[in-house]
Parts: sequence; structure tokens; C-alpha cells
Amino acid sequence: GVEVGPQPQGVVRADNLDKMRRIVKHGLDFVQLLNEGKEFPPCTIEVFKVMEKVDYPRNKNDEIIAIIHPKLQDQDWQPLNNGDPLFLTLDGEVIAYKGDCTVYPTFINEAAYYEKKQAFLKTVKMNLTANHIRSS
Repeated sequence: GVEVGPQPQGVVRADNLDKMRRIVKHGLDFVQLLNEGKEFPPCTIEVFKVMEKVDYPRNKNDEIIAIIHPKLQDQDWQPLNNGDPLFLTLDGEVIAYKGDCTVYPTFINEAAYYEKKQAFLKTVKMNLTANHIRSS
């Protein structure tokens, strides 16, 4: 599957549709070249590994008591460091990120995830290495 976003529910965005088409085309081109016997050299790719789901701060009645901080909003895949703002309470208190390493949040404040108790996903950046690929 291919998911390209973020995109509001019920909305079709031309830029995201174009990205999805290009990704699918590259995937099909790869399969075609592999089937034709092309050998691909070893490579390394940067990826983001999901570490955990982060919920909104809640009170004892399980009600959300803070919103995504404006400095975090629309910052998907950008580094988040210890002390950076995460949430803002309705009283104006800033809740900061407390972590021992830089993380890369994604799916920040996505409407589809409110009911799943997810404010964002915390990911870490890593490199994956693939050996050469050749069809047999």
C-alpha cells in the first residue's frame, strides 16, 4: 500500500495524487527492470522507524486538556529535541518534550487519530542498507 499525505478527510489534493502516481510508477519500473535481469548495486536509504504513539495530555476523566503547540503543528518529519514545546494547555502552560534523543514526529494532530488517542507518532531516523539485487 501507498499512503501519501497528510490530507484532510474527504479531500483530494492534486499534489498528493501526483506524488502517489510517481511512487507507484517507480515501483512498477523497478519490478519491470528486475524482471528484465537488471542488477541493482548495494544502497543505503534513510528511513523513519515508529517508536511509539503519543496521546494528548488528559485529565482523570480522560478528557483532553492540552492541544498541539503551535511550534509543533505542521512540523511532521522535523527534529524534536528535549525541551521543545509539544502541547499547550488551555491555561497557556507549555508542555515540553522530555526525551533522551532527537525524534521525528509525524501524523501530528491528524483528525482521523483523535478517537485512537494519538496526538502524533514518535519516530527515529535510521539508515537501512540493502545488498545488491539481481533476479535469479
